[in-house]
Amino acid sequence: MAKQKYYVVWEGRKPGVYATWADCKQQTDQFTGAKYKSYESKSAAEEAFRVGWKGNWGQTGTGKGSPGAGAQGGYSAKRSVTPTHAEPIDYDSISVDVGTRGNPGPVEYKGVDTRTGEVIFSCGPISKGTNNLGEFLAIVHALALLQKEGSGKTVYSDSVNAMKWVREKKVSTTLPRDHTTEEIWELIDRAVNWLQTHTYDNKVLKWQTRLWGEIKADYGRK
Repeated sequence: MAKQKYYVVWEGRKPGVYATWADCKQQTDQFTGAKYKSYESKSAAEEAFRVGWKGNWGQTGTGKGSPGAGAQGGYSAKRSVTPTHAEPIDYDSISVDVGTRGNPGPVEYKGVDTRTGEVIFSCGPISKGTNNLGEFLAIVHALALLQKEGSGKTVYSDSVNAMKWVREKKVSTTLPRDHTTEEIWELIDRAVNWLQTHTYDNKVLKWQTRLWGEIKADYGRK
């Protein structure tokens, strides 16, 4: 029997520690600059994630000679320089995140005060959806709420895909429209319509997980 491995994703669609290669690949496949590596134990993976990719670069099986994006053991060959600094956190903001039980699976999301962690809004569980669709809904929910309040606060998300969909005012997903996904698709259609019929000045920024730790709205389901 193959020994259980754990996969650290430092740079990907949703950084974290994953228990299967399929989950790791979902976060890193075709993600420019993805950085990830497998470990023999969960504790080692969690420590590596905490330290960051720089603290693990050049160790056995990693670095410039490591396998590329299709391999389970190393960093992506599509490397780009990962920033070692970022703008200071804007604490006068809303941070959003999604929680799922399977992907696809039941979805819930929330927005919290970045400074205090106080929950500002929450939704779900929605019967069936995906991580990225939940993140998309959370961002749009935050933007709509802030516009209603006349607030210029920033919105933080750790999902690159969801932020891209918000900018493009449309989603790109393989989740089918059927009787099991009616609930989330109704919400998605409403969110897309809101984006297409409203304007906003709020910044939607990437939460820098490697530098700042988990986003304040994190559900802790890594």
